[in-house]
Amino acid sequence: MGKLERAVLDVLWDSGSPCLVRDVVEALTGRDLAYTTVMTVLDRLEKKGVVRRERDGRAWRYEPVASQDSFVARQMLDALDLAGDREAALARFAETVTGSEARALSTALSERLAVSG
Repeated sequence: MGKLERAVLDVLWDSGSPCLVRDVVEALTGRDLAYTTVMTVLDRLEKKGVVRRERDGRAWRYEPVASQDSFVARQMLDALDLAGDREAALARFAETVTGSEARALSTALSERLAVSG
């Protein structure tokens, strides 16, 4: 995913409600972006299934299809699929996390194991 696509998604996640293209353009302060550029990015994200849109008069309102956490988790799983050895990739990942991240991961895994029995 490109930087502009990510910035647009961040705006949608931060807003908490569906946004018009002009809302996204206004929120992307400090960038000299044309309305049509942002509209094209949102259209591409919709075609990728990352955002959904609904008609609002003559315009469209856009919102992400998943929470930011769910989206990032999906990207992590997609990256893991690229590894020839998933267990080795997971072990290498575990070596790189901070102590607090390791504790959060350990807690999540313990909860997951408790549920799956």
